[in-house]
Amino acid sequence: MPLPTEKLQFAMPPMHDSVEEERRHRKERLAGALRVFGRLSFEDGVSGHITARDPEFTDCFWVNPFGMPFKHVTVSDLVLANSDGQVLDGRYHVNQAAFTVHSQVHAARPDVVAVAHCHSVHGRALSALGELLDPITQESCAFYEDHALYEAYTGVAVDAEEGRRIAAALGSRKALVLRNHGLLTVGDSVDAAAWWFLSMERSSQVQLLARAAGRPVLIDHRAAVATREQLGGDLVAWINYQPMWQDISRSEPDLLS
Repeated sequence: MPLPTEKLQFAMPPMHDSVEEERRHRKERLAGALRVFGRLSFEDGVSGHITARDPEFTDCFWVNPFGMPFKHVTVSDLVLANSDGQVLDGRYHVNQAAFTVHSQVHAARPDVVAVAHCHSVHGRALSALGELLDPITQESCAFYEDHALYEAYTGVAVDAEEGRRIAAALGSRKALVLRNHGLLTVGDSVDAAAWWFLSMERSSQVQLLARAAGRPVLIDHRAAVATREQLGGDLVAWINYQPMWQDISRSEPDLLS
């Protein structure tokens, strides 16, 4: 006889009994996501960062330490900074260019818990074309009409106005292609933002490979929208990310220290 479904395990986003518990959870997931990104070689020198909004001080954000390899980050290494990039808790500097963009995205999107931006290879290649993802696979359909192109490149973003323009280009979407720069994704959890970045990077790779091999066949508008409605939500992103969280937290438990 089939087992009753209520006896089968299925992970869902946890509920927290205190702000301290939620803060610890976000920091653990942030350290884990950074390590996953490090495994995948998404960092490039000191470029690349993920921020997570503090659940109590909502205008402050946890971020990876400036200059520390993603693969080495632990929970205790994370830095808390305010929207001006000033360190409130931690032992390290933060990347001021990172905060210029991230703080403005967080300010414009109170629904966003985490923002991910790295100079990944295929994301940069797609951005150099100044193009969006085409609906050519099931995975890329998750971004269909839910990502945008920031069409200016003005060098390293170091002023708040540039950050506000990037936030405006993102709007209410989940992702942004920064022309000649790379990818940026957001989510209502660290897990979701990390998954969207991973999926967007892979979708960029598939698009570039498909174009190099021939002429990709586009999924029609109606089917692309239907697929996005099925796969494009942050809960689906959270669920998709869990195998990566389980792998990194079990194989590298020191990240929790």
